[in-house]
Amino acid sequence: MALRLSQSVFAAASVFAMVSGIGIGFSNHGAYFYMNLVLILQLMWSLFLACEDIFALRNKKYLHTRHNLLFIVCIDMAMAILIFTGASASAGLTILIMWDMKLCGAYPRLACRQFALSTTLAFITWLLQAASVFSGFRLLASFF
Repeated sequence: MALRLSQSVFAAASVFAMVSGIGIGFSNHGAYFYMNLVLILQLMWSLFLACEDIFALRNKKYLHTRHNLLFIVCIDMAMAILIFTGASASAGLTILIMWDMKLCGAYPRLACRQFALSTTLAFITWLLQAASVFSGFRLLASFF
């Protein structure tokens, strides 16, 4: 449950860092928009599973059946792939804007620091999601 809550915290922080950027908006760039969309989906998925875990602990239910766990692991793996592609595309665009084209100095309204912070937090979210996938695979393997 702590892994799910930390995923949702880092996903929310990444989205907030991107949205709070003063100046030219992130929606002008497709990679940043895609990353935020995927992170919002990750936030909802992690909060849903955290609430499901809390419900199971409170009512003393056992949720880790083979079929339920297989569904969760498949969705987790798909979310990890989506987060990685969004974070990688955003990192490439951030490097292009900040270092290759040096647009941050030319356009002070461009929120370069928020873009970099949001991309970094997205990679941390991806690492936590990958840990969740691997722990789910290990738990799933114990059923067979």
